[in-house]
Amino acid sequence: MTLRWRLWLAQAPLALALVLVGVMAVFTLNRLGRSGQRILQDNYRSVLATQRMTEQLERMDSAALFIVAGERERGMAQQAAQRQVLESELKVQEGNVTEPGEAEATRNLRAAWRRYESVYDGFLGATSSDDQRTAYFLSVEPAFRDVKEAASAILALNQDAMVHKSEELRRQSDRVNTLMVLTVLAAFAVGLVSSTSLTHRALRPVSVLSQAVRRLGRGDYEVRAVVEGADEIAQLGQDFNSMAEALQQYRRSSLGELLQAQAASQAAIDSLPDPVVVFGSDGALINANRSAEDVLKLSLESGGDVLGRVVPEAREVLERVRGHVLGGKGAYQPRGYEEAVRVALTDGDRWLLPRGSPVYGETGEVVGATVILQDVTRLRRFDELKNDLVATVAHEFRTPLTSLRMAVHLVVEGVVGPVTEKQADLLFAAREDCERLQGIVDDLLDLSRIQAGQLQLQVRAVPADELVDAALDAQRAAADERGVRLSKRVGLEVESVDVDPDRLELVLGNLVGNGVKHTPAGGEVEVHVSRDGTRVRFEVRDTGEGIAPEQQARIFEKFYRAPGAPAGGAGLGLSIARDIVQAHGGEMGVVSAPGQGSTFWFTLPQRAAAVETT
Repeated sequence: MTLRWRLWLAQAPLALALVLVGVMAVFTLNRLGRSGQRILQDNYRSVLATQRMTEQLERMDSAALFIVAGERERGMAQQAAQRQVLESELKVQEGNVTEPGEAEATRNLRAAWRRYESVYDGFLGATSSDDQRTAYFLSVEPAFRDVKEAASAILALNQDAMVHKSEELRRQSDRVNTLMVLTVLAAFAVGLVSSTSLTHRALRPVSVLSQAVRRLGRGDYEVRAVVEGADEIAQLGQDFNSMAEALQQYRRSSLGELLQAQAASQAAIDSLPDPVVVFGSDGALINANRSAEDVLKLSLESGGDVLGRVVPEAREVLERVRGHVLGGKGAYQPRGYEEAVRVALTDGDRWLLPRGSPVYGETGEVVGATVILQDVTRLRRFDELKNDLVATVAHEFRTPLTSLRMAVHLVVEGVVGPVTEKQADLLFAAREDCERLQGIVDDLLDLSRIQAGQLQLQVRAVPADELVDAALDAQRAAADERGVRLSKRVGLEVESVDVDPDRLELVLGNLVGNGVKHTPAGGEVEVHVSRDGTRVRFEVRDTGEGIAPEQQARIFEKFYRAPGAPAGGAGLGLSIARDIVQAHGGEMGVVSAPGQGSTFWFTLPQRAAAVETT
């Protein structure tokens, strides 16, 4: 049996325990659901029928009083309208006898109704006012009370039954909860013990091999791993023994040690599927793996300008990463898939994402640079498919969402009729959620346009004060609600910037809005604009909780939401803002520490302009 099957078998008890718990949950929930449904089916119809009968009886009694008061025509019309309805409700009750004693109570109700109809007809046949009054108080009114009491008896009987059944359902629910807890604990215990035992048995050879590896690492070249079986670990043990035998032979001569080290180093980089290029401290190419030779057409044996034979796009990336690492700036990490370079090959285009790491000498100085071009072709295609899907879904959401927003707005404004206070509260909440969903859809559409290269900037000279004021005014209501103070500082040396005002207001509004959300009451969000050499620097500072260092590297990623972030939004605001700033030729970043607030900044190219002095 292979190791894969052993590991799968080790997980089988937990899987069976999960299936058992799921079956128990479905069975018990279905049983509880049927119990609750039985309460409604058995008793609710009778309760509703008797209540309606009581209402119709009271209206018939009111009609009799109208006749006694001299409004015979009105009373006749009202009593005639109630009889048929009352008779139909009584038939409903006669067809829904479900409780002990309810059949007799229903027969009493039928008999009382017949008596009431009889005396009521006699009352209607009286011609004089005195006869009508006498018939009402001596016959109709007592018969009315009898029918009403008979209906009330049925109502009370069904209400008591509903209470008893609800109490029984509660006790049954408690028993089911206890049974579920016990089942889960038992299934978890049995599954955990079984899985642990099987996993331990499956991985025991790994422990043997691990001990042999540690002894080999300490220089014991005579160690051998004794692993029985025919699975992958046993094969790995055989390969390890062969390696230990070869190492023991190489150990006998210094030449063997050197050759072994060189071969191991070359084999390591040759085994990597991505192109790997190693540069010396002077920038010269000193090594490359087989993938680099195949993809980039590099060859150390050809001599001359080796990089000159690489396609221009890949050569520019190699030179840029090499300069970054050898310049003492540390490792080079790409900011995203947009830095991937396309290389045309016979079997199709491939996209390579650069990464660079320094090679340090014994004294800690940088003596070389290793550049890895990670093949992200499939990841890029998956990302493109994901972006296309997101754009399509967002576009399809837009039309029904607009209709939904309009419908909610019309109902809230009372166009289709008045709404109660509770209805208004629900509608206002629905309208806020529609607006939040509209913002997410707009963000998704903006993101799709940016990633498709369809973002067109309408650049013109705009006063910096106007941009800042527009962003602050858009967030002032939210800031006042949270008790956050908004302020600005625009340097005199900054008059105007060449930007697309709508896009840049979106950037500033997003940064100010984030600052307001993450700043407690009494705090402040400040926008500061100043000149930084040939560029204009915008800073949005808040006095909020700050951002942890491990989160700062990811907050500009698409769909990333920091733990504990306020609800709402899809995690696209900062990603879109960075893309807009980069489309203007600028850069964006953040400076923050937990408990010390955050400063989001971005720079934009600035044309030369005269500075007013006073």
